Amino acid sequence: MAAAGGAHAHWSSRFAFLMASVGFAVGLGNIWRFPYITGENGGAAFVVIYLVCAFVIGVPILIAELMVGRRGDAAPPIAMERVAQASGRSRQWQWVGGMGLAAAFTIEIVYSVIVGWVLWYLYKAITTGFVGVDTTVAELEFSAMLASNYGMLFWTLSGLAITGLIIYAGVKDGIERAVTFMMPLMFLLLVVLAIFNYFAGGFARAMEWLFTPDFSKVGFATVLAAVGQAFFSIGVAMGGMMTYGSYLPKNISIAQSVIIIVIADTAVALLAGLVIFPAVFKHGLDPAAGAGLIFQTLPVAFAQMPGGYAFSILFFLMLAVAGITSMVGLIECVNAWIEEKYGVPRHRSALLVVGSIAVLSVVSILSYNVLDGFRIGGRNFNDSMDFFSNQIMLPLGGLMIAVFAGWVMIKPESRDELSAMSAATFGLWHFLIRFVVPPVLLVIFVMGVRG
Repeated sequence: MAAAGGAHAHWSSRFAFLMASVGFAVGLGNIWRFPYITGENGGAAFVVIYLVCAFVIGVPILIAELMVGRRGDAAPPIAMERVAQASGRSRQWQWVGGMGLAAAFTIEIVYSVIVGWVLWYLYKAITTGFVGVDTTVAELEFSAMLASNYGMLFWTLSGLAITGLIIYAGVKDGIERAVTFMMPLMFLLLVVLAIFNYFAGGFARAMEWLFTPDFSKVGFATVLAAVGQAFFSIGVAMGGMMTYGSYLPKNISIAQSVIIIVIADTAVALLAGLVIFPAVFKHGLDPAAGAGLIFQTLPVAFAQMPGGYAFSILFFLMLAVAGITSMVGLIECVNAWIEEKYGVPRHRSALLVVGSIAVLSVVSILSYNVLDGFRIGGRNFNDSMDFFSNQIMLPLGGLMIAVFAGWVMIKPESRDELSAMSAATFGLWHFLIRFVVPPVLLVIFVMGVRG
């Protein structure tokens, strides 16, 4: 099938595509969760297992998603419909692409509020530097934030406004310009903060946590954790990667780009560990504190460390960049579909998507206080959205994408799209996407549903 041409936007360079893709993959949860999971599951031993899983599971499915996006040259539902029909299959496969958009939209409702927290704490860092903050004060400030609906709404809307302006400006003038500035800035901030920690103390303990192999912790649960991390951390089945793939010119190798994305994603997560955990260990904090680690325990460390004022600003600026670039990918896939499906100009579709998320984010905000007692299947609104998207839609969507690329899309179509691969490499990818990735994602799906 000849890719649909026309006015569909394309990246001006592979660098822009890589920055957008890595920015989408690296999110707030990834920055905290990966280093913590690494330490809890054997340090360097887990990293090795994760890399194997990433290349056996993550790389093949990410190649598949980008391939379908570029082949269809459109937003996920339209791209999958085009590719399916070109292979003589039912156009109903478009619903798998639609599942990715639904997952992205659902995630964004809750995620935009968390990014709002980051922006609020960035403001706190700039204005106070967390001077005099101890454990009690930090917990009270975090509780006060969760009780302030107007405050959370203001900062949530601020994050959405920044994201909306980027998308409103278009692929090249908006997304490209933003990511080619923001992602190098994030990498620079990570390096600067890691170097700061090297001299501030706690660095050796963090290195031991992340890179000392402890094979006594390695078991079946470790492998499952590595497989799950490899799937969730690279951002597949959310529509964003397939949309970014649709902007990818034909002369750019998908396979080579995917290898770079996975390595960069892993490197950022490990580097983030060298930013977060030295302060955690030096000040005797709990590395398993989850969201509270960032918003409750780290401010205590900032208050105690030399140069804590500057460190706190740079740290929350780095988190804000990671959050915004992920939001861009989540919203862009929905925006691109509305623009292409219904012929709505980008400016209007961007306002429509961002506006609808802003309205629904109010429910997410209220679920931290007023609506906390409202339950859906025993979970509050935010937990329900998280379960629905992360435990059901993402694994199921990833499974269906793998089945589509391996069994539905005819081999000549995929071979033409992946022509930069050698015959042996293509054969290996085709084997993995057919016989290895689907059963593994089925296990992730079943484990997620069963909790």
